[in-house]
Formats: sequence, C-alpha cells, structure tokens
Amino acid sequence: MKRIVFHFDVVSPFAWLAFERLPQALAGCSYEVEYRPVLFAGLLQHWGNKGPAEIEPKRAWTFRHVHWLAQQHGIALDTPAVHPFNPLPLLRLALACGPNRRIVEAVFRHAWVGGLDAQDPQRLAGLTARLAPVRDPAGEAVKAELRRLTEQAAAEGIFGVPTFALDGRHFWGLDALPMLRGALRGEPWFVGPGWDAAAVAPPGVSRR
Repeated sequence: MKRIVFHFDVVSPFAWLAFERLPQALAGCSYEVEYRPVLFAGLLQHWGNKGPAEIEPKRAWTFRHVHWLAQQHGIALDTPAVHPFNPLPLLRLALACGPNRRIVEAVFRHAWVGGLDAQDPQRLAGLTARLAPVRDPAGEAVKAELRRLTEQAAAEGIFGVPTFALDGRHFWGLDALPMLRGALRGEPWFVGPGWDAAAVAPPGVSRR
C-alpha cells in the first residue's frame, strides 16, 4: 500500500475540491493518506509569490472557476463571507486533533460550506468543542509544529496547495489528480525517464 501525503491549507478552495474528489479519483487503487496542514501564505512568502486572491482579475477568475468546478463535480462550495481569511486557527485545530479525514473534512466544511465567516469566534469555538482536540490548538507546541511542517514543505520544493506527495514526487492542484492516479498505478511514463526528462527545460529569459 502506497502512502500519499496531502498538503493542504483550508484557505484554498482548490484544496477543498481536491479533498472531496480524492476518493473518486483514486478509486480501485491501494493507498493511505496522511493529511498535513501547511500555511499557504508561508509558502508564498518563501517563493516570493502572490496568492490568487491578491491579484484582483485572478481573484475574480478563481472564484468563477471553483464554483463551476464544484457544480461539475457535485461538490458543495460557498464563498466564505470574507476571503482571504486567516486560516491559522483552523490549521492549528486540525493539527491539534490529529488530522484524519473526518477532522480535515470538518475544518474544510467550516470554511467552504454555508458562506459564513470562517474567522467568527463563536463558530470557531463551536467547531473546537465538537472536534475535541487532544492538544491545545493555541499552544506553542502546535504553533511550532505547523511552522515546521510549512518550512519542511518549502524545503522539499512544495510551492502551493493542494500538493500530493507520492514516492518523492509532488503533484500540485486539483487537475493533477489523474496524474497522481497514473503514478499510483505505475503507468509506463512514471516508470521510465519521462518524469525527469520533462522537467529539464532551460529558461531562455530570466526576470529579476
């Protein structure tokens, strides 16, 4: 059985869609999933990138795109009352609970189903009470672990969410799920030189 590490941040609608699609996309494959929260903003800072919500035309397109994708796949998705929101309390809560599929689904639904404010203190308190974390989400140990996981992801070359790690390879985004399935099944392109050869594309222009 292969292990897939699912790097996610609840602030990303694509991560929510990928979370929901994963069982169907990998149906019939033998695998287990480790759910690993990371701070998307930390990855952006590490690589010097802006998030989609920070570029207004891209922000508008992103929400049109994810709503269409949700409709196509039959996944519930409502734009939160405020976005981007601060995902740290939800990421820390997931980590403090021991992030299995039930826990991760709960924090994603808190953000992406119902169109409410993901940062609302009363809603956060209610979610925390329901999930009953085994550690203090606001404790220094949990905060330090989330920082470590984010730094580790960046050190491994992860630049965005959702990213799936399998056998030392990274698959980024909802649309990479068929590719992940192919790798999981050991399709020829992944067994031969195709994966490594495709990444060798010398840049002709460098923008500083």
